[in-house]
Amino acid sequence: MRRVWAILVAGVFLYFLVGQFLPIIPTFGNVDLFARVAFDIINKSTTTNYNAVEFKKSKDLEDGSANVVTSIVVNYRSFDTLGEVSVLFCAAIGVGILASMLKSKKRIEFEEHKVLRISTGIVLPLILLFGAYIFIHGHLSPGGGFPGGTTIALGVLLLMLSNNEFKVTNVAKYVEQSAGAGYVVIGLMGMAIGGVFLMNFLPTGVVGNLFSAGVVPIVYTFIGFKVGAELSNVISDLREG
Repeated sequence: MRRVWAILVAGVFLYFLVGQFLPIIPTFGNVDLFARVAFDIINKSTTTNYNAVEFKKSKDLEDGSANVVTSIVVNYRSFDTLGEVSVLFCAAIGVGILASMLKSKKRIEFEEHKVLRISTGIVLPLILLFGAYIFIHGHLSPGGGFPGGTTIALGVLLLMLSNNEFKVTNVAKYVEQSAGAGYVVIGLMGMAIGGVFLMNFLPTGVVGNLFSAGVVPIVYTFIGFKVGAELSNVISDLREG
């Protein structure tokens, strides 16, 4: 069944790559610089057609993010973020390969303390909730998928330190794979709707509202789950190896 799904995903990807993406790529050396996003941003006027942005009032903006960093890294330069996620994925693969090559494996055991174990049970839900808050509200306040996912992974690390019996199951791997695939699917939907991979194709709403900035909150949610699950797997592999 997994092979069937893999073939279907690969087929859809090849369809968009060959049928949608390749035809719009200009020939080598014949790039229209006036069609680039950077050209439009550089040539924006600061003296004409300027409307002040009001929090909780302005709507249907170009990006809709209250966090200007989010506007850049997950909107105008979202492809870079996809590359960063890929780098993390390669790092996780490297850790897994190194762990599998070890001839003698010794699981790391920590000295358990009752106080740590009880306090972890109290603090862990708050850590996970805070991590989710960071990436869900990344378009409204400082944060995003990477810091939110890292916070969740730190909660998993605390759980390992307090309980030697705890193990990261294969569910984390499925979450990581699904979240990564979801990010790519969002990019392909942007290509299908607007002809540009990772295009922000949803309404940007009112700046400052939770449901604003188009696909940015969705992308950050996928990244948060992917980073959290991936780092948790890395920590687990290091402990087991």
